[in-house]
Amino acid sequence: MLFFWRTLLSFWRDSAYRSLLFATNFFLAIGTVAYRFIEGWSWLDSLYFSVITLTTIGYGDFSPQTSLGKLFTMAYIIIGVALILGFVNTLFLHYKEESIKKRNKKHKK
Repeated sequence: MLFFWRTLLSFWRDSAYRSLLFATNFFLAIGTVAYRFIEGWSWLDSLYFSVITLTTIGYGDFSPQTSLGKLFTMAYIIIGVALILGFVNTLFLHYKEESIKKRNKKHKK
């Protein structure tokens, strides 16, 4: 359990991770609000669809029915996938840097 909190804290100290976390949450909020008003879905359904869309899971239980909703979704997917890929890349680089730091500490002893 301690490892989990240490890892979480190390992520929070990484400015690239914090920026992407903020951007991802902001983008999820944009999608949630847009689907709420464009498609008329509930807040929960709108958030759910935004998350499912950005993670490219796409269960298919919801889909935009309006032309504006479909256009928004196309742009949302293109921008969102790039954002999520950046997020995954940042996680990878963070773990890689932490691994290098641990390895260097072991070699110095």
